[in-house]
Amino acid sequence: MKKQLLIIFLALSLTVLSNAQTVDDAIRYSQVFYSGTARFTSMGGAFTALGGDFSTLSQNPAGIGVFRSSGISVTPQLYHINTIANFKANSREDYLYDFNLSQVGFVANLINNNSSGTGLMALNLGYSYNKTNNFNQTIVIEGTGDRSSLADFWAQYNNGYILDDMSSDAYLGWRAFVIDSVSGYYDQWATVYSGYGSDASLYGQTITRYINYMGYTGEHAISIGGNWSDKLYFGATLGINRLSYTSHYEHLEATNKDLPARYSDVAGFSDFRYTFDYKNTGTGISFKTGVIYKPMEILRLGFAFHSPMMYRIHEEAYDNITSRFTIGGIKEFSNKFEGFDYNLTTPFRVIVGGALQIKKIALLSAEYEFVDYKTIKFTNAGDDDYDYSFKNQQIKNSLHSANNLRLGAEVRLDKLYLRGGFSYYGRVWQTGELNYNLDYNAISSGIGFREKNISFDIGYTYMSNPMTYILYDTFSETAASDIGINRNIFNVTFSYSFGY
Repeated sequence: MKKQLLIIFLALSLTVLSNAQTVDDAIRYSQVFYSGTARFTSMGGAFTALGGDFSTLSQNPAGIGVFRSSGISVTPQLYHINTIANFKANSREDYLYDFNLSQVGFVANLINNNSSGTGLMALNLGYSYNKTNNFNQTIVIEGTGDRSSLADFWAQYNNGYILDDMSSDAYLGWRAFVIDSVSGYYDQWATVYSGYGSDASLYGQTITRYINYMGYTGEHAISIGGNWSDKLYFGATLGINRLSYTSHYEHLEATNKDLPARYSDVAGFSDFRYTFDYKNTGTGISFKTGVIYKPMEILRLGFAFHSPMMYRIHEEAYDNITSRFTIGGIKEFSNKFEGFDYNLTTPFRVIVGGALQIKKIALLSAEYEFVDYKTIKFTNAGDDDYDYSFKNQQIKNSLHSANNLRLGAEVRLDKLYLRGGFSYYGRVWQTGELNYNLDYNAISSGIGFREKNISFDIGYTYMSNPMTYILYDTFSETAASDIGINRNIFNVTFSYSFGY
């Protein structure tokens, strides 16, 4: 188990500037947490068998066929995330607010044959932008180290490498007098400071990790679909996804006792700070199709298939180290990787659902989604000859298929609508692997008002999930923090229908 954990962590650590893609990146850009209109989110996103909502253009394209008129919709969103990080018997809490656009779109009713009762009764063309993931998050991890240091990690996992082959962070650590070669061997490395690292319990050091994630994935859905005899609804969507992600972390270690150094030009070590900045931007394309079948007035059945998303991603990275001494002053060095392009193929998705419509009084909806994360794949973009076979094998060995469940309900009280929902997004990591407990649970509620062709909806979603964050891993200790993550999401939708 320990060996497996070490191997996985090395794959995940952002220590090499070139080709820094990780399994975490593959998961992050592949996960979809359907957002959109307030009605959609307040019912847990369980709309595969319902349709008639702008968000379904990204979920089940057949939903566009349910529209009987043209319309427009816009949904601003308030996003709040709270994190609690436990590390070394210490707890730190942080939070972040974000105001963004969850959804905007329109549907144009091209054909409307309400009077016929059979055949093609409606044909609709639509566009909707739907937010599919929000990466914004801040985490602060803090505690007193007693067994190891990030410097130990640099030294241990770069043994056997000469300077030219060292990871970027370890190389900076060497330049800043944090690690050094062992007795003149330029492929063997160790923590510089006497008593620091594996014997740090004699001294103790404050360890602080500041983490900030920013970004999103959002889909521009262009859809066409229709209604056949009020029994069969069908549709197709071309999805154009935009990805933006930045991560910034700072790792600070400061001793509470003056430690000697091995060098003549520096002494009296105080602290060192290592920072890493990582940025990805990309565009992807996918195709979706689906159907909704109404065998009887009370029952609807839905099915949707999403092809893999084909992303082209541009990556940039930058890292820096600053170390301080009472003799020798401040040492600061940095590396910057200008840019690198690669391709990412996300998993296909299959969604099946059913819904009960009890006259015009209530709706009950449930759906199941299957996503096989083992099929995620990195490939080269352009003329680059980097070999992704190892990373792709890590994905197959570490991840598995996820089973997602969404439930929703709506009750109508004249012009007022009351809604509730639940959604579960299953864990992505295999049992026993790093972050194996990473799953998501969300409960939602909402209220809506409709007057002829105008509707106003409010939705609230609470989502929580645990996370295990590895600061570093040495032969003596896995420095890990257990983090609780809680999200509060508020959506407000304004819709207008016309062309009856």
